Amino acid sequence: MHQLNEKQLGRRLQMARQAAGLTQQSLCQKAGLSYSTLAKIERGAIKTPSVFTIQSIAGVLGMTLDELVGVPTERREYGRSRSGVRFVYFDVNNCLVRFFQRAFTKVAAEADVPVDIVETTFWRHNDQVCRGDMTLQQFNERLGSELHVPNFDWRHYYLTSTVATPEMDEFVPWVREHYGVGLLTNSMPGLIKDMLDEGMLPKIPYDVIIDSSQQHLLKPEREIYEKAQKEAGCAPEEILFTDDTRANIMAAEKLGWHVMWFDDSRPRESIERLRTALELA
Repeated sequence: MHQLNEKQLGRRLQMARQAAGLTQQSLCQKAGLSYSTLAKIERGAIKTPSVFTIQSIAGVLGMTLDELVGVPTERREYGRSRSGVRFVYFDVNNCLVRFFQRAFTKVAAEADVPVDIVETTFWRHNDQVCRGDMTLQQFNERLGSELHVPNFDWRHYYLTSTVATPEMDEFVPWVREHYGVGLLTNSMPGLIKDMLDEGMLPKIPYDVIIDSSQQHLLKPEREIYEKAQKEAGCAPEEILFTDDTRANIMAAEKLGWHVMWFDDSRPRESIERLRTALELA
């Protein structure tokens, strides 16, 4: 990666994993990777592992991508808005995409139970899996058992129910033309990678991805915002964060970030407010 060949990268990754006291199996579980993929990377058998995969591993190890790779990278030059913003973080669910109601309805129909029962069961375990303290397989087993649905697969329900928020596929690339752009999301292991691979999120090279399941932190905990700020390489007053949950944006505001509530029921209005806030100086 960058100037490292595959053998050098594999060795650095192996050393970092061992220094963190993790076995290959435990790292795979926390990063949402298959054992064979990690083993091949450490052996240097994969010539160009994806940046997202290496970033996932770095997140579990508590390192930045640059720290893990060991090669300094040249950061893009970001513009500055009239209010001083240079970096924009987007939430994913109910900001870049919509999914909850459609997915819950599908599960309810298959389980033959009211939607509110599905939602209650889902939220009972959601924080644990989004923090990375429970694997997606364990989550599936738990919900399948409680809802009496054999072979329950939340990934399937989620990905087949998710739709892009209107106009975000045009707005987010516009933002990246001028500013740094990152994702700051509470998400289950592997789902962000799945959405990126399948083109369900705006198609840009994100400067930073802060995935709760990799960081073992959840919004609105202060530590996840501190991690995001460090990764962005900007001062608090240079960051703007948009999210549909008020508790999450209030936590960011306490650190000195610019914040804007995203109203998923009126996405066009929310985008226009964001665009106004991001007028170039």
